[in-house]
Amino acid sequence: MGQTFAEKALARAAGLPETVAGQVVDARPDLVLSHDNTAAIARIFRTIGLERVAIPDHLAITLDHAVPAPTADHARNHAEIRAFVKEQGLRHFYEAGRGICHQVFSEEALILPGQLILGSDSHTPHFGWLGAFGAGIGRTEVAALWATGELWLRVPEALQITLTGALGQGITTKDLCLALIGQFGADGGLYYSVEFTGPALATFSLESRMVIPNMMAEFGVKNAYLPPDDAVFDYLAARRARRLITDHSITPSDISGHKAAIAAGALYPDPDARYTARHTLDAAAIELTVACPHRVDRTQPLSAVRGTRVHQAFLGTCTNGRLEDLRAAAEIVRGHTVAAGTRLLVVPASAEVYKAALERGYIQTLVEAGAMIGVPGCGPCMGNHLGILAPGEVCVSSANRNFRGRMGQRDSEIYLASPAVVAASALTGVLTDPREIE
Repeated sequence: MGQTFAEKALARAAGLPETVAGQVVDARPDLVLSHDNTAAIARIFRTIGLERVAIPDHLAITLDHAVPAPTADHARNHAEIRAFVKEQGLRHFYEAGRGICHQVFSEEALILPGQLILGSDSHTPHFGWLGAFGAGIGRTEVAALWATGELWLRVPEALQITLTGALGQGITTKDLCLALIGQFGADGGLYYSVEFTGPALATFSLESRMVIPNMMAEFGVKNAYLPPDDAVFDYLAARRARRLITDHSITPSDISGHKAAIAAGALYPDPDARYTARHTLDAAAIELTVACPHRVDRTQPLSAVRGTRVHQAFLGTCTNGRLEDLRAAAEIVRGHTVAAGTRLLVVPASAEVYKAALERGYIQTLVEAGAMIGVPGCGPCMGNHLGILAPGEVCVSSANRNFRGRMGQRDSEIYLASPAVVAASALTGVLTDPREIE
């Protein structure tokens, strides 16, 4: 019997010839991720009597969840993290304003196909867009990784999802993910390795692909996987070479064969791999879809809820704060103005995205329409930063979660939608089909 991607990836990480679903292995991740919660992890680490991390070159830390610091407590937390980074001599540290960890580590090409990344953030499955095994873990587990460099993991069973057809006009991979989660339920992928395949994948841009494993965290997955192709290898080769040259790790003359080396590390499931279930989704059948309060799997076609009053429209997060998302929003709002009584808040996922959007005029277009632009980071997504809702307000958001109180106010409502729907709704003050905007 062949092996799934998850079985192969965890076998590699554990130094074993093969694994089977259900097996418990001691895995050594290629990268361990943390962010604003690093200070809390460091306290756990020191509570068990340790002072020096065992794998400093395998740690990557961002300040992204509340930047710039909105309170004195957040400022103290950031100061503790900066002191810890300096004390431990950590190389992969990204300051406030650089952006959201998942976006930044992708841009920095810190993760390669076939690698294992474990992180103290529930959306670490994001790195499946690179053909990597990404999984979220708890703070105590991260402290254990700092101490030993390894962690036991149970090899997950796997689901295969084949995507056929092509998305229709104005339909995005965000709509596809919401439709999938609505069909199978928020716990439909619980602790599974959800492994995508099918001809539709090649039609998606790289930024659109990033949405899929990120949203699968809301499907309950252990990890999600997209098979890497030449587009992914080219992206990584260019960015990794640029970073390594900057770090003086290689010289320009060493770059030849770089892409081939990256591609050689990719892992693909075997044709006869054992899956718990196999599903097929026709991308052409996907409609504009929203998740209604207060569950991500409480989905409806946009047509069923259009006209719902919106007080705030939020474009950003690790799911949909990338350049193509800002471009889509700018194209919709150009020549228009945000509706009276409605706010449009835009937070780029990274400084790189922000700069590119500035160069292309997207930011100017958004500001001229009345948008507020936030510092690259998570923004109001988790309700501890700027952009919190008032009681009774409704937000349409390009984020990934809409449970009660997610954006800091239990007596508010959050609809999840694509960036285009967010932008169109900001112009009309109600949930709106972007294809209706002239």
